[in-house]
Formats: sequence, structure tokens, C-alpha cells
Amino acid sequence: MLTTAVPDRDLLVDHRGRPRAGVRTGLTHDQALLGTAFHEAGHAVLALVHGMHLVTSEIVAWMSAPGQSTVTGRTNFSAARIEDVHPWRFAAGAAAGSLAQVRYLMDYGLWTPERAAACPGTHDRDHAVDVLAGMGYRLGIGHVPPGGKSWGQVRGMAWRRIDRLWPQIRTVAHAMHENTKLTGDQIAAMTGLTNAPSPGGAA
Repeated sequence: MLTTAVPDRDLLVDHRGRPRAGVRTGLTHDQALLGTAFHEAGHAVLALVHGMHLVTSEIVAWMSAPGQSTVTGRTNFSAARIEDVHPWRFAAGAAAGSLAQVRYLMDYGLWTPERAAACPGTHDRDHAVDVLAGMGYRLGIGHVPPGGKSWGQVRGMAWRRIDRLWPQIRTVAHAMHENTKLTGDQIAAMTGLTNAPSPGGAA
């Protein structure tokens, strides 16, 4: 649903508190909204496959200027300990959002180099770099660090998972496009995947 209200601040900034970059896509509002749904569905489905507890996944749209809409999204998941999730799987889940968005452009006849470049997922990449650094793993941008992996390698891992899980991602994206917000249990039910129990509580 399109609103004139500016969303919560945490939807407008990354984990470091920096404003997320806005990019013009040249898509219609509905095309951009569905693309964002695919982005969040990529995060959500890989979170389930990687054994995390998925809380919610949602898309948000608002009128950011006269005649101009802005769309973004958010997927919340948790694990009892981040160390329990394989670090490269965590990173692949971070990469999955932008890659699912690009796959959407390709499958729906909307792909152009400019539109693909508008799906960089920079905030997802930086989040993965920081989380893995806190665990003692090195994720390089544009290079393979000693003992670590590059973001390009992680994207390759994510792309293979997206290809295998595309039917589930597509199902979740269209459901999110229709309903705006889905719970982890709803997503698990519609994909046939398992939602891990909530850390410290019931499933």
C-alpha cells in the first residue's frame, strides 16, 4: 500500500546509520515494488534454507516527492548464535537479495544494464563484511583476502542457491507483493521449508 508517511528511520539507513542510497530505476511503481519483493524474498528463503529463524519479511512504499514513489524492504531473522550459521552461508544470504532482484528483471523482460546496476545491495554487502569480521572471517570487496573469500565468490554461491530455489522465491515475492508483510511461518508454509525455532523460545 502506498502511503504519504515517511517510514521508520531504520528502513532509511543501513546498519552503520548511513542513509541508504536511492537509485532511479526507470520502472513503474508496481514493477519496482515487485522487484523489491523479490529482493526480500531472496533474503527470506535463504535464511530458512540456512537454518535461521525467520521473523518477518516486508516491503514498504511511500510518496517521497510529488509524483515520485520510493520502495524499500526489510527481512528480520535470528539465530541463537550467529556462529551457529556458517559464515559463508550468512554472506550468501546477504547477497541473495540483489541477485534475486536482478533475476526478476531478467525473467520479466525488464533487464537493462542500468536497471541491473540499480540493484547493487551495497548495504547488504557491508553488513555481511562487518558481521563476518566480528566472527574473525575476512570478506573482501574486489579481492580474495588471505584465508577468506571475495564478495564475488559469495555472490556465485548465492546465485546457485537462487537458481535452485527460484520457484520458492517467486512464490514468496508475489505473496509479499499482494500482502506487503509476511511472517516467517507463513513463508515456511508456502515454500515447504522449515522455520527454525525462535532462539530462546518456542517455534
